[in-house]
Amino acid sequence: MKAKYAIRHLVERALDIKKLTPEIENEINYELTQTGYISDIDYEALELLMSEMDAGRIQLIASF
Repeated sequence: MKAKYAIRHLVERALDIKKLTPEIENEINYELTQTGYISDIDYEALELLMSEMDAGRIQLIASF
């Protein structure tokens, strides 16, 4: 993806569709692996995603 704050953009996609798909999860993991660090903005986005999942507003879609 290589965009600035790529993880934040992926989290926005998950929030928009109210689902964390395997594809989005894999892209997030890829970005974390490639950069080796996480920006404050991306970290806050991941915190928001996790809190939304904990609250049941985002559904985790299992891979088949």
